[in-house]
Amino acid sequence: MSSRRSPLFLFFILAISTLLCLGVLIGGLLLAGLPAYTAKAFGPPAPHLDHTQQIRLSAQLLWHKDDLSLPVDPNGSPTTFEILLGEGIPTIADRLQSAGLIRNASAFSAYLSFSGLDVTLQAGEYNLNPNMTAIEIAHQLQDPTPAVVEFNILKGWRAEEVAAVLPTSGLQITPEGFLNSLRTPPPGYEILESLPPGSSLEGFLFPGSYNLPRLINTEELVSAFLDSFTENVQPEIMNGFEQQGLNLFQAVILASIVQREAVVIDEMPLIASVFLNRHAISMKLDADSTVQYALGYDEARNTWWKSPLSSQDLQVDSPYNTYLYPGLPPGPIANPGIEALLAVAFPADSNYFYFRAACDGSGTHLFAETYQQHLLNACP
Repeated sequence: MSSRRSPLFLFFILAISTLLCLGVLIGGLLLAGLPAYTAKAFGPPAPHLDHTQQIRLSAQLLWHKDDLSLPVDPNGSPTTFEILLGEGIPTIADRLQSAGLIRNASAFSAYLSFSGLDVTLQAGEYNLNPNMTAIEIAHQLQDPTPAVVEFNILKGWRAEEVAAVLPTSGLQITPEGFLNSLRTPPPGYEILESLPPGSSLEGFLFPGSYNLPRLINTEELVSAFLDSFTENVQPEIMNGFEQQGLNLFQAVILASIVQREAVVIDEMPLIASVFLNRHAISMKLDADSTVQYALGYDEARNTWWKSPLSSQDLQVDSPYNTYLYPGLPPGPIANPGIEALLAVAFPADSNYFYFRAACDGSGTHLFAETYQQHLLNACP
């Protein structure tokens, strides 16, 4: 005798089957829409991923959302991280996690794959910080920038010219911030003891090539220049300044003028002797370079050093105009190199009081003891 299923049992089976089908249908719909939902949080998926890959990676990203969107340490400090040529994504991700830069290496790798950033990752040296999210780090790894920046100061540049190259140097220091810092020197430098109160560090930004950390701050940058000045201006040079009756600040002022007036380095000791001879008898220095400094930026010629100067320029009322005011100007007019500093410390022994550019375009000068001889040296 066969048993018959009760209507209630058949209804129960039908209901269960319907629910299962609905569950499968809803689950399928949810899975199908998972990449679109993930794209709202993490950006669109890479176009080369098939739908199955998108779904798998989407589920992984959503599960580890906090690991990707929260930094390891909001108060972290910058550190250098290098990706080697040919290094695989899993290895890079593991090293990032070991370095304390990301929370989850697996989730990081999944994000790289989902976003397509895995194929554009570049070898190189990066400045990373644990206060960055894993997503931010992933994007940062697309553009390697050197941790160390080469920064150059040319001999005879004034402070504004140093500031002008900062925006394209790779350093995170603004021209305005740099120039403002020159009025508040860092403490602990004996070389600055001779500076009058309120003086700028113009003249003490030692020319040369500097390898600087990209994330150096303004005070550290200025200290690097002062450290180089201290290293180069040895005690024998300081003694030479004293022999000329100059303190360090006065010597740097005069060296800055020599730097701007000389074209040929070998002539610097002779040019220094002319200005020292004039200074010794309280004769006006009559240096074109000091007038150029007083005039400031020449927009017509796009330079800080206007040349040639007009007769009207020579009348500009400024304490830096040594055609009008006797003695040294209030401060250096540029940042002299070691040759100009040596020329002031150890000038040529001469009776010259005048010099003018030679007429052959060589950059050399003709020197004279008297004004009459100086007039005879004029170009025809």
